[in-house]
Amino acid sequence: MTTRPGPLGFRISALQSSGVDWPTLAASWTLAGETRLFDAGWLSDHLTDASRDRGGAAFEAITALAALAGRVPGMWLGVAVASNTFRHPAVLAKSAAVLDNVTGGRFILGLGAGWHEGEHGQFGIPLPPMSERFDRFQSAVEVISLLFSDAARRPPGVSLPDRFYPLRGATLEPQTVRRGGPPLWLGVGKRRGIDLLARFGEGWPMPGNRPGDVAYFSEKRDEIRRAVEAAGRDPDAFTFAAQMTAGASDGELREARETAEALLRAGANHLSIGVPAPRGPNGGARMATEVAAPIRDSLG
Repeated sequence: MTTRPGPLGFRISALQSSGVDWPTLAASWTLAGETRLFDAGWLSDHLTDASRDRGGAAFEAITALAALAGRVPGMWLGVAVASNTFRHPAVLAKSAAVLDNVTGGRFILGLGAGWHEGEHGQFGIPLPPMSERFDRFQSAVEVISLLFSDAARRPPGVSLPDRFYPLRGATLEPQTVRRGGPPLWLGVGKRRGIDLLARFGEGWPMPGNRPGDVAYFSEKRDEIRRAVEAAGRDPDAFTFAAQMTAGASDGELREARETAEALLRAGANHLSIGVPAPRGPNGGARMATEVAAPIRDSLG
């Protein structure tokens, strides 16, 4: 079993998600699977259109990934990144274990602290101040990591006297296919988050609000590599996933290819190429032909 995805992934952008319905989303994933160009398929985790202050359509990510898995057989699936404010970490670990089993050990759990005020307010979901939000995020990372450990695969399970999410003899059954559970990628960018990532994470997904920013990616990659090495881990075994978005015109697609090549030169070992939801399968087909295929050929 491969331990991490190959270099190319695709995603349907969380921005302007109001323009997508289920047939469009399903057809886009079916097409991506049929091209055999991509190693992974990604969804972001929003309850509303992330480009709007409030409202707008968005499919819940965990359920949607389970429904879409059969359309991309053999590919990795990932959420980048799940909002810790939406779900108790034990429930999220159970959901991740389902997707791990569904994909034969090819599910990646990205996790972030949560940020979009409008979707939290609309549904009455608490969005604590950043200091408490990060404390809860750190607790969630520790809880999920413990539930993915060998000790949680059978009784007597694991216990953790966490102030937010305590565990008392908890087991994660059925067991995950991938030993150690799904790879945990953390959507962080500041010092405290990077330290947490260096201890618990297997990958870093570039934030969705900086797509294609090569200088930012390069700076953060170097910073994370130093932190991972300082934590006594091998930075070469770590996945640095860059994000970018492909446009629609010939010029935009040419620019997207150039951006992809620059991100790979900057050290990305996974590249998530986004297509805005309203463009549907046609937009995905152009991205596959004009961006992903040339990049795949150049990688050999």
